[in-house]
Amino acid sequence: MRALSRRVAELHPGSFALVMATGIVSIAASLLGMRLVSRVLLWANALFFAALWILTLIRLAAHFPRLASDLTDHARGPGFFTVVAGTCVFGSQLVVLLEAFGTALILLALGALVWLVLIYGFLTAVMVRESKPDLGAGIHGGWLIAVVATQSLAVLASFLAPRYPAWAQGLLFAALCLYLLGGLLYLVLITLILYRLAFFPLTPAGLPPVYWVAMGAAAITTLAGARLMLDADQWPFLAGILPFLKGFTLLFWAAATWWIPLLTILGVWRHLARRFPLRYETPYWSLVFPLGMYTASTFVLAKGEGLAFLTVISRYFIWVAFAAWLLTFAGMIASLAKGLRNR
Repeated sequence: MRALSRRVAELHPGSFALVMATGIVSIAASLLGMRLVSRVLLWANALFFAALWILTLIRLAAHFPRLASDLTDHARGPGFFTVVAGTCVFGSQLVVLLEAFGTALILLALGALVWLVLIYGFLTAVMVRESKPDLGAGIHGGWLIAVVATQSLAVLASFLAPRYPAWAQGLLFAALCLYLLGGLLYLVLITLILYRLAFFPLTPAGLPPVYWVAMGAAAITTLAGARLMLDADQWPFLAGILPFLKGFTLLFWAAATWWIPLLTILGVWRHLARRFPLRYETPYWSLVFPLGMYTASTFVLAKGEGLAFLTVISRYFIWVAFAAWLLTFAGMIASLAKGLRNR
């Protein structure tokens, strides 16, 4: 019991990346007609989602000082935004695969509440604390999970708008504002992160897989914009700014695409050139998520922009995302088994 309590106390703030990754790979598989894969991942994700929420609530009640310490930490605090993103991605998964709009609406409300607490609580905490790390130690790719959380709300709201005509305009307005806010946050944070990568010493240990969120945040911004394009016929205001939406969304898709070769090269440098050991750790789910999100966002963008040739990318990239999910899941199971043996 003491060992279990310790594990709950040490629960990684970014644990909900497992739900994010599983949910978006399932959605991408569904969009591409891979029904069996999408369904298996749906039911697996329901278990992951329930288990992680239970563990998080236990940690909140039994280990609040430890949780509060993580939340106010520059390095670990941004990981809590995976709670919002995981909740909303799971909600979108329920809409796409089961048309469970009522449950998804509840998850949207829950995600919005947690987002409000985190976006103001975390930022206030790191701003007012007296002792702060320098930029090189304080910022990393995980900060962009705040962008992912913001855009996940926009995506889920846009999914729900057609189902609730009386609230459609409000939901689409909220989705549009969140989409623009997420875009602004991305541009601010990615500037600081690129500055950190280019002008501060970089070690293999200082380049965790969470840096792949640089691509994933741009990809989910693409998905949010593409969803708004598809909903433009439901609200004249959206139709009026459609050219802006198309251009701005394509900008983020181009950014996501640009990141893929660079992050791959950095991964080769980390593990092959510098021989950093390749072993499972929770942040690897933050690598799987961008791969699935790039697949889904490219497919939806092709539909929204009328660029059918882009769907070819999705039809091949889904296998990269699914393979990454399988490898990371196998690593997680092996890590859990090793932990049980060492008890």
